[in-house]
Amino acid sequence: MDTTYFGRSFGVMVFKDSLTGTILYKQYVKQETNQLYLKGIEEISKRGIKIQSIICDGRKGLFQLFGNDIPVQMCNFHQVAIVRRYLTKKPKMQASKELWEHTLLLAHTDKESFEGGLNAWYIKWMDFLNERKIDEKGRKRYVHKKLRSAYRSLQVNVQWLFTWYENMPLKIPKTTNEIDGHFADLKNKLRNHNGLSIKRKMKFIDEFFKA
Repeated sequence: MDTTYFGRSFGVMVFKDSLTGTILYKQYVKQETNQLYLKGIEEISKRGIKIQSIICDGRKGLFQLFGNDIPVQMCNFHQVAIVRRYLTKKPKMQASKELWEHTLLLAHTDKESFEGGLNAWYIKWMDFLNERKIDEKGRKRYVHKKLRSAYRSLQVNVQWLFTWYENMPLKIPKTTNEIDGHFADLKNKLRNHNGLSIKRKMKFIDEFFKA
């Protein structure tokens, strides 16, 4: 499940079956919220469809909504993008380089190996990560804030990054790439119809997802 936007306050939230490619549910939104995702899941369940797992991005609080009832997989691509925003593709500090290289292993390793490597990185760079300095107001501040944020993101999210590995019989995708591809195709087609009103865009989108 994921959401794409066509301007600041007009988006479409889509729920797609990864096994058949069927669009199970969609709703137009002004803003992407966890409660709207929950509403979508509830609507699908009301139709008698059994939800075996959920693949989504890393919105804060989203995973916890489903408790232990439904296995949730965080999109590995989104996790890599989060770390990239903090470290860039070509970090300069050695600690950042090593964490970035480890992050890129997500697509090629299992949970135990990834967690072990992340813990080893932290032990090696713990003192560096916890360095502080006194600011102009006399307060202690962490020196490497972005690096800390990148590590924290991986540390917190790792429990959802390998749901596919822990539930192999379910054949859970690691990413939301299938639905992202749908969005890219939709936006390419809409570019040929610039100037459509919101109402006409909605009609176009409705027909697109029926196809």
